Order: sequence, then C-alpha cells, then structure tokens
Amino acid sequence: MKTKLNDLIAFIAVAEEESFTRAAARLSVSQSALSHTIKGLEERLGLRLLTRTTRSVSLTEIGRKLYSSIAPRMQEIEDELDSLNALKEKPAGTIRISTAEHAARSVLWPRVLEFMRLYPDIHIEMTIDYTLSDIVAEKYDAGVRLGESVEKDMIAVSISQPLRMAVVATPAYFEQAGIPKDPRDLSKHQCINLRLPTYGRLLVWDFEKDGHDVNVRVEGQFTANKSSFIREAVLAGVGIAYLPEDMVLNDIAEGKLMRVLEPWCDEFPGYYLYFPNRTQYSPAFSLFVDAMRENKPDKKSQ
Repeated sequence: MKTKLNDLIAFIAVAEEESFTRAAARLSVSQSALSHTIKGLEERLGLRLLTRTTRSVSLTEIGRKLYSSIAPRMQEIEDELDSLNALKEKPAGTIRISTAEHAARSVLWPRVLEFMRLYPDIHIEMTIDYTLSDIVAEKYDAGVRLGESVEKDMIAVSISQPLRMAVVATPAYFEQAGIPKDPRDLSKHQCINLRLPTYGRLLVWDFEKDGHDVNVRVEGQFTANKSSFIREAVLAGVGIAYLPEDMVLNDIAEGKLMRVLEPWCDEFPGYYLYFPNRTQYSPAFSLFVDAMRENKPDKKSQ
C-alpha cells in the first residue's frame, strides 16, 4: 500500500477546515477532486477518517489520532523547506500576516511597501481580520494586535508607538448639541458605536484621568464594525466618534472635526507583531520582523 504525500496534505486541510468547501479553496482544487482524494485514502487504509453530514465534517477517533501524528511533522517539513531559502543568493518565500484594518493602514502598509521594494522575491499576503484568529491554526506566519491582546505563549515585537484615542464630532454637531465636559455626559449625546466582530458586543469607551478610570457605554443611531466607516459617519455629522487619534488628526487640523475630553484620553500600549516561539525562522521572516520593528526591545508575552 502506497499513500501519497498530497493525500495526507488534503486530509490535514479537511481536518483543520472542518469543511470540504473551505479545504478545497485552501488547496486550490475542486471539491469533488478533494472528496475523491479523501475517499481513496480511506479505502487504501481501510479506515474511516471522517464523519460527514450534510452540514459538517468531523474527525473520527482514528482520524484524530492520524491528524495529531502527522500534522506536526508536516509543519516541520514546511519549516525545513522554508529554511532552504538561506541557501539562495536572495531571500525568498511567502509571509502571511493577519491584522486589523487600522494597524494595516497606519503601521504595516508603509513598511510593507518599502520591504517589498528591498526584497522583490519575498511575497507578502496581508489579511484584514477582526476576529482574533488563531494564527497557528490558520497557517499565518504572524499576526498584529494591541499589546494587551497578544496571546501569552507568543513572541511579541513592538511595531508602533503607544496609541491614544480621540473623541470627536463636527463643530456643527457640538454647536447644536453642546460640548461634553465629562465622559459621563456622553450618555446625553448621539454617539457612533463600534461593533466588535469577535464577541459581537459594542466597544466600551475607556477614559482615564488623574488615576480615575471611567468606562462609558454610549448609544446612538449608527453602529459600524469598521473604524473607517465610523470616520465617514462622524465627518457627515452623525454624532460623536471615539477613534484612534492618528485617524482624525488631519481632520481636526483642517477644522472638519473638533476634539473634546482630550485630558481623559490617556496613552495605551500600541501594536505588536506576534508569532509562535520556534527554534528556527526562515531568513525571509527574520528580515520581515526586523523591518517592522519599532526599535524597542522584544518581549515574550507575559
């Protein structure tokens, strides 16, 4: 009996995606071809590896045992193949990054552009993701999150200065509705909410002044799940927005928006590039980490 390596790769994809449709897309093959491959593997082994229903695919007990045995070995093989890039005259390979939109636009994108210019044989795949995906399970090389959100077992490298939020609205809105003097005054205003995709809840507006913390749950007519849409809404006069400072500094300077409650908006840790702690990294990935670094010491997440 001879089992092809591609059959095992197909099995791992289905096991991790728990879907023939998603696994087929991941492998760039048709769903029918993938199903035929898995069926052939089961027939050669004489074992049932997957339980299929009309809505889901799950591993049998034997399937789980096979997956836990071969998946780590396949990852080791991929890591070894990536390390062969060190033998090339020019570093090469593909680096997959998971990040939220604000970090991508404000921090990553300018550096990624310069990085690609310097290393034309290194490919970058950047996915905008708000769900705090498991980067190991999703096969990302690294992710970007705020420092307080990085998983404990990851290596984290600072890629931005500390951040600060800004409470803003148009001058016309404040002229009509009045200016809040205290964060608790926001309950009397039309505020633009951010829906957090990971948990489905609304973002709580956090404030701090002279050691006193105030957390405010605001209400308003409009809610969005992306900061870019909230910026469009506040510029249109919909209400008050709570946005990263760098997104609205130009609008404030140009008089389009007016900032309030600034003394209550304290700095907090910025973005970190994080990735699994491995014994060996590809030369391409090591170069990428150095290029993204904010010239601060590395840290292992506590």
